[in-house]
Amino acid sequence: MVKSCQVFGSPVGSSVKKTAALWSLPYIHMSSSVSDCCSIRASVQSVKALEETDLRLLSKKGKSTYLALDTDSEIIGYVVPVFRSSHAFAKELLESQEEERKEERIGYVAMRNLFTREDIEMHRMEKKTREKIIRESAERIAFSRKMHEKEEFQKKMNADSLTHPPEFMVKPRSYTVWENQTVTFHCTVAGWPKPRVAWYKNNVLIDAKAYPHKYRVESNYNMHSLEIKNCAFEDTAQYRISALNIKGESSAVATVVVKMNLSASAPRRSYPSSLSDCKWESGICPEYGVTFRTHIMDQFSVSFGREGETMSLGCTVVVYPRVKHYQPEVLWYRNATLLKPSKWVRMHWSGDRATLTLTHLNKEDEGLYTLRINTKSGFDSYSAYAFVQDADVEVDGVPVAPLDVRCQDANKDYVVVTWKQPAVEGSSAILGYFVDRCEVGSDRWVQCNDTPVKFARFPVTGLVEGRSYVFRVRAINYAGISRPSRISEPVVAMAPAERAYLRSHPSAPWTAHIIVTEEEPTVGVVPGKPSDLAVLEATKSYVVLGWKPPFQRGHEGVMYYVEKCVLGTDSWQRVNTGMPVKSPRFALFDLAEGKAYSFRVRCCNSAGVGEPSDSTEPTTVGDKLDLPAAPGRVVATRNTSTSVVVSWEASQEAKQLVGYYIEVSVVGSGVWKPCNNKPVKVTRFVCHGLNTGDQCVFRVKAVNAAGYSQSSKESDSVEVKAAIGEWDDSAPAGFRVVEKVRDIMVVEWDQPKFSGGVEVTGYFLDVRSIKEGKPGQWHEVNTKAVSIRSYKVENLKENVLYQFQVRAVNMAGVSTASKATVAIECKEYTITVPGPPVGLHVTEVRKNSLVLLWEPPEFQGRSNITGYYVDIKEADAGDEAWRGVNEKAVPSKYLKVTGLKGGVSYVFRVCAQNLVGVGHPSQVSAPILAQTRPGTTEIVADVDDNGIISLVFECSEMTAESQFVWSKNYEKITDYSRFTVQTAGGKSRVVFKDLSVEDLGIYSCVVTHTDGVSSSYALDEEGLKHLLDISHQHKFPIIPFASELAVELLDKGRVRFWLQAEKVSANCQVDYVFNNMSLSHGEKYSMHFDKNTGIIEMFMESLELEDEGTFCFHLVDGKATGTSSLVLIGEGTVRLVEWRPLLVPHLHISPHFVEYLTFKVTPECNVLLTCKVGNMRKDTEIFWSKDEQDIEEEEEKVDFKDEILTLNISKISRKDAGVYQVKLRDDRGKDKSILNLTDQGFQEVMNEVFRVIANSSTELQVTSTAEGIIIHTSVVFYSEELPIGWLHKDSKISQSDRVQSGVTEEQLWLKIKEPTEKDKGKYTINIFDGKDGVKRVLDLSGQVWETAYEEFQRLGNSCLLLCPDRARVIGGLPDVVTIQEGKSLNLTGNIWGNPVPEVSWTKNEKQLVADEHYSLKFEAGKFASIAIAAVTTVDSGKYSLVVKNQYGTESGNFTVSVYIPESEEAEEEGAEKKDKKE
Repeated sequence: MVKSCQVFGSPVGSSVKKTAALWSLPYIHMSSSVSDCCSIRASVQSVKALEETDLRLLSKKGKSTYLALDTDSEIIGYVVPVFRSSHAFAKELLESQEEERKEERIGYVAMRNLFTREDIEMHRMEKKTREKIIRESAERIAFSRKMHEKEEFQKKMNADSLTHPPEFMVKPRSYTVWENQTVTFHCTVAGWPKPRVAWYKNNVLIDAKAYPHKYRVESNYNMHSLEIKNCAFEDTAQYRISALNIKGESSAVATVVVKMNLSASAPRRSYPSSLSDCKWESGICPEYGVTFRTHIMDQFSVSFGREGETMSLGCTVVVYPRVKHYQPEVLWYRNATLLKPSKWVRMHWSGDRATLTLTHLNKEDEGLYTLRINTKSGFDSYSAYAFVQDADVEVDGVPVAPLDVRCQDANKDYVVVTWKQPAVEGSSAILGYFVDRCEVGSDRWVQCNDTPVKFARFPVTGLVEGRSYVFRVRAINYAGISRPSRISEPVVAMAPAERAYLRSHPSAPWTAHIIVTEEEPTVGVVPGKPSDLAVLEATKSYVVLGWKPPFQRGHEGVMYYVEKCVLGTDSWQRVNTGMPVKSPRFALFDLAEGKAYSFRVRCCNSAGVGEPSDSTEPTTVGDKLDLPAAPGRVVATRNTSTSVVVSWEASQEAKQLVGYYIEVSVVGSGVWKPCNNKPVKVTRFVCHGLNTGDQCVFRVKAVNAAGYSQSSKESDSVEVKAAIGEWDDSAPAGFRVVEKVRDIMVVEWDQPKFSGGVEVTGYFLDVRSIKEGKPGQWHEVNTKAVSIRSYKVENLKENVLYQFQVRAVNMAGVSTASKATVAIECKEYTITVPGPPVGLHVTEVRKNSLVLLWEPPEFQGRSNITGYYVDIKEADAGDEAWRGVNEKAVPSKYLKVTGLKGGVSYVFRVCAQNLVGVGHPSQVSAPILAQTRPGTTEIVADVDDNGIISLVFECSEMTAESQFVWSKNYEKITDYSRFTVQTAGGKSRVVFKDLSVEDLGIYSCVVTHTDGVSSSYALDEEGLKHLLDISHQHKFPIIPFASELAVELLDKGRVRFWLQAEKVSANCQVDYVFNNMSLSHGEKYSMHFDKNTGIIEMFMESLELEDEGTFCFHLVDGKATGTSSLVLIGEGTVRLVEWRPLLVPHLHISPHFVEYLTFKVTPECNVLLTCKVGNMRKDTEIFWSKDEQDIEEEEEKVDFKDEILTLNISKISRKDAGVYQVKLRDDRGKDKSILNLTDQGFQEVMNEVFRVIANSSTELQVTSTAEGIIIHTSVVFYSEELPIGWLHKDSKISQSDRVQSGVTEEQLWLKIKEPTEKDKGKYTINIFDGKDGVKRVLDLSGQVWETAYEEFQRLGNSCLLLCPDRARVIGGLPDVVTIQEGKSLNLTGNIWGNPVPEVSWTKNEKQLVADEHYSLKFEAGKFASIAIAAVTTVDSGKYSLVVKNQYGTESGNFTVSVYIPESEEAEEEGAEKKDKKE
């Protein structure tokens, strides 16, 4: 048995062995095992504590409770005997001994001091057997349970037990929400009598009746709820519900955190005080008996600083009333995170001014700063953005410092360092990052990685356990290394379990507790194998492994060896041969990129190395995280005179997105500057610090741990100036009261004169009363912006004067308030005609029509409204130009106005009519330009293969916020019992369940967050009948026939019955019927069915009189059916029988088609129209035609060989679409065959052509040029209709000046100019093959990349360095020019060379000479131009601009393709054919 003793906090070493455990300690932990050895841990109190211990005499039974004596023979405690039992058993044993000691007589106490050490050692403890102890313990537990049940029963029988204090069965939960969202707390309270509940906000009672617009409280059946409407940042607080009855009180607490939009100083709605002013809670402070009001003045504005500088933000704070010795709580936040004083942050409160000082600015300090003042009555806050610019770099072109360095997953000798990429990369792209570490207490920095790491995270190994470290990061590009980032927070190298233990058990003074342990020997135990081994992270630079320690690891700690194995081999290689690691984490470097590895781990200690763990699945070394895709469309809108609001579409499928950087450039400067130096995760940002009057464009790039995305497309230019100007200084233009009914007033107003170039999206209306000539406080009427310029104000007081003011809002913010109106008395009108309609707006604007909608007037007059009249005039015409649109009043609230002139602006007004007469006209609508926007689509009716009818609307201008809104008869749909709405991507459809007359009406759809995308579909009775007919055809389809059932006589008296179906599937079945009897294959009948051509044949060996009757072919193909019949009755049959003897020796049958027209595509991509014919003679005429126009029989186009007719269509294009027909004719008769190659037929041909083209494509190859790298493949033929897509790392490549794709003859290529490290990776070309597509892949990395890049540099350097004055074409010419016949072509190429080179132009390698058709110019020795007047198809070809001087020759090539519009081409072909016939 091994005995070990451990003393915590004791300076004594030798006396520990003499000390035993005390009975009176808080706990004794005993563990039992099968062996005789056991482990006992006990805590022993200090000597001072032993003096107060109540030592008792031994019991009569002589329980051996040994006394522990020190060197002076003084009693210091008891010796704990070793038991093989559990902790519970030890506890029971102590209780039994305590009971026995209580039974001792008092006289034994007097004998306590008579015992000596020898007498004590004579007494031994009587050991109980394990079975006896367990039995006694079980009996004692059973007895206690019975006593407890009896007590509970007695309590229930007691009447007082029916009442109990409140208890929360379900407590309210906390929420984190965005501004303007609604939050509802729910909880359930039990108690008797029924508790009374109250809600508190920051310990201030909430009066829901006083603020019904803000709070709503409900209590039903012990379930209670508190609803907080339209949460603002000021609603961030702690909410408490208190339940109280006569038995007591209980509370539950929940918090609400309202997140603000983190865009810099985003304009917010400023609320007036009183009705909806929740700036602070007007609660009375019970401690002081007053209500504190807070005012923040001298507010800090948007601030700008530079790294290394000091910035101070401050505000003057007035708290009223002033109370002696009372100070409010002052808090500072950055991006909604509470700040605490540190060496970087200092806070000061002087009693009336709050100041925040940032002593040494870094980019981490950039963000939205909020000052919050908490008082006993509530709080107030103010926010503004602080920008931190990069410090000047020491070397031009180097990147700026990274930011936000953090430490994660810290362990004994390992930690993961993460950071964020800077906004400015410098003169070239960032190549990677260096990570430095420094031990806390020293100033020596050690570089952790020898080669730059691409990812913004790096595992640092080799740390010393127990020591603290800080880290920093530096970026590097071709120009040099950046300054280091701000150092990280210190991190201690220790196991996570130890770190968690220290946090939960802080250090305490010495308590002299001793742990005595006796356990099984563990020396010499080889540890087991680790578990749960997994690859936590894998990049091309490193792979991180993680695992769990083994269960069997002995008394000492364990360390680990890591082994790797290349996929396909059985050789395991130890990675860390020099020193095993201590942490269950390990990072492997220097792995071969592209290879697959498996890993395993072994444990080791002084006893040896254990068994290996289970190996991981093969892991391929490479970046698993792709660069984010470029953000979508960027929209810049005006905000203030020095700021612009920039919004954009988020990157699609971006993984582990860190945020976005926004850049700005003044138009014409070509210089891009960052707007933010700390990435933001929102898709809307306010860019400050701009110069008023500048024309600016913006772009956005996303960033994640893998790096930067490509920059988005530039936004449209925007002038920096205020977004919404002041309203007119005079009385509000057009602000008027249109209706007054007792306590209701309806007001209207005009648009502001200045909208900042952005559409006004809504309005806020304020009202105040005037009593005795004194105006009251402004109250907000609507908390949600209204889109129409009218509003119905309710709950006013009759015969009271009121004033109104209004604010406009657009996506940039809220305008200033208009001037207040004159005082208006609220009293009822006595007018009998209806008031003016309100809310005029238009939808479905086209060049000759639009739909006008309106809302009925609030005041209907003395009778109900019977209809409306609409007036129209051109926007710039006078009032005398108003004219009526409808002669009769329309009862609906909409009207489709037709007969408009495209490009003309119109205005409208509406009048309502009742039985008394016509009321006043409405406010004139805004001018509407009659035009059809490009890309406009309409709602179409669709019937699928199952006969389901639906209305479909597609939109190609969808944004992330866009939604399809359907309505019927221009009213929002609320009843979906007749149909369902299905939306996917940019398509939405209304699917009818059972279309009937109940569904008649106008169905319209509007796409929100677009520029008025809308359409409608009128479903009338005629359209309903047509759709039902189509639905029936689709439900019960009919197989179409190219030719009906026919009969012909063959030689030897055989008869052939045949027909041809247009198109059947492989599952089509045919039933052959004669006089309602099914026929089968046998001696008389033989059948043949060619499912490829659709020809069905039945051969009858002989024709007899009994064969008179009806022959029928019945086809079944899935749901589709088809039947064709032929009747052989009477004279027809008799004549066939009479002719039979003559048919054998002399057969006279007309020419016919054995196989009808079909098509096939050759490997050269020629389309052959073929058919097989029979009974042909030399004099048989063959006629080919297309669209009923004869086709000339050219040798290379038409062929007849071996009974096969062929028409060759080479280089097929859209102009070859049509209906092809071939006719056979001689004196015996005639026959014809038709092939429809329009719409679906032409698409089937093209799909087959696409298949041949795609499968002929070669593998992707790389060619380097002086300008960059070209990735290309070759095909046998290229068609302009062939869909092609290029992908980089499985993301679609967008065209730019640097990356371009195109086609030259039969070569498909992708050009990458000035390639960088970002261009490495997998490239894929997807060539459509009629189904899914054929992909050709090239991995442009590793050796392939290095070879191509070195060749590019060699060619570029040789061109520039060896021959700097060589003649060159440096730009200006396109690769391909497609131009319509009759247009003029003008192209200019930029030339360079010294001396000035000679210039010439060639077409198809033949030199061009200037004449009336070709104009060739060479100006200023730099610009060579070619002009072709009125191009024709003859001008199509390959052109070259050739420049030459004494140092060399170079050419710039481009291809010109001249096309003829389809309509003109058809007319020309018809005219040519007509001339030929004449």
